[in-house]
Formats: sequence, structure tokens, C-alpha cells
Amino acid sequence: MNQPISPELEPGLPLRKITHICYGLFSLAMISAGIFGAAAVAAVILAYVKRGDASGTIYASHLDWIIKTFWWGLLWVALSGLLTTIFIGWVTALVALVWIIHRLIKGWLALSGGQALGHDY
Repeated sequence: MNQPISPELEPGLPLRKITHICYGLFSLAMISAGIFGAAAVAAVILAYVKRGDASGTIYASHLDWIIKTFWWGLLWVALSGLLTTIFIGWVTALVALVWIIHRLIKGWLALSGGQALGHDY
């Protein structure tokens, strides 16, 4: 009989490692203050590419978490950039960065603990 293979038993890089790589790339972009901003883009592209493979596993929630963090973070950082003309943008940018870092830490800790993530924003 032809039984489906568990995502962890597929040849190549396991989904757990790929998800760690996504968190690592995104974190690198944040730690470097955007100097390595392409790392965050690479993380979200990798998350999009592997999201289908992760369907039905705990890693699907993590990849969705990374994707949502990227897009919502980009939105708030861009809006903050516009708001710097009235000086409140620096405050909203700081709040957005703290929110992004919080989500990265929360997600990475949950992944390390083998837990899925909820759908809260």
C-alpha cells in the first residue's frame, strides 16, 4: 500500500529545520536594524514556498505566523515612516518593532517547545 509520508520523514530538509531557518532569517533582519532586510524577505518567501508542504502539521501555523508578522510589520513600519513627518511616527515605529520582536520570540519559543500557534495578531 502507498501510505502518505510524514513531513518529518520526507527526504531533504525537515519542516522543523526550515521553520527555524525562517525565524532565524527574520531575526537576522531585525537584529541588523534592516541592514540585512533581504533576510526577512527570504524568510517570508521560504515560508510561502513551504506552507503547502506543512499543511496539517504544527509547522503550518508557524509559517502562517511568520507571513502575517512580515506583512503586518511592513504595513506598520511603512505607516510609521509616513507619520515621522508629524513626529509621532517614531513612537509608532518603536511600537511596531517591539511587536515584531515579540512575535518572533513567541513563535520561536513555541516552535522549540513543539507547540502550534494560535491565530491571534
